[in-house]
Amino acid sequence: MSEEMFRCVRIVPAILTDDPQVLRVMAKQLKGAVDWAQVDIMDGEFVPSRSIGWRDVKSVKLPFDWEAHLMVNEPETYFSGFRSAGARRVIFHFEASKNPYAVIDIARKLGLEVGIALNPETPVSMATGLLPLIDSILIMSVIPGFYGSKFIPECLDKAGEIRALAPNISIGIDGGIKEANIVEVALSGVDDICVGSGIFLSGDPAANQRRLQGIVDAALA
Repeated sequence: MSEEMFRCVRIVPAILTDDPQVLRVMAKQLKGAVDWAQVDIMDGEFVPSRSIGWRDVKSVKLPFDWEAHLMVNEPETYFSGFRSAGARRVIFHFEASKNPYAVIDIARKLGLEVGIALNPETPVSMATGLLPLIDSILIMSVIPGFYGSKFIPECLDKAGEIRALAPNISIGIDGGIKEANIVEVALSGVDDICVGSGIFLSGDPAANQRRLQGIVDAALA
């Protein structure tokens, strides 16, 4: 078998809420079940919705490693706060920055891992020069800002493009991913599949994450 057949794909819970108490509940539901999660941050400007902020996350002390997915304008102004809240990585949107090279440099100087996110309409070619400078890239497979948005399957093509350009970069995908399409997503070549409503909307989030991880593991075996 090829190395590709043994590739691991991780199901990453995507935490999105505007209520600090709900954040506390979500963190408790995942405690001991996952070792990595994504916390979605929205400013009501770059995307229409608004969410919790770094102070809310800091007050909860999340019981797992996590990255902050910053759907915000001027993302560099958020980095220091999220580092103090315990984030290991910050992901900012290519579309939200006039000088992404400077934004990456600010994250590095704070000792943070850094990634970029690409909205569905943004081609990989626009971010090619950034790939050697970042730890991860997040493919948005929905218009960002809401739980339960419609999945855009054409975005899966970006995974192969990115892998050809930067074989060792961590590729994530985020948005509209459910049990019905998760195998297709896993087979596209991504490393991390970020799932929000498919984990948190109903039932036990830890059990939902395990079930989705099992489906993906079986598909890649």
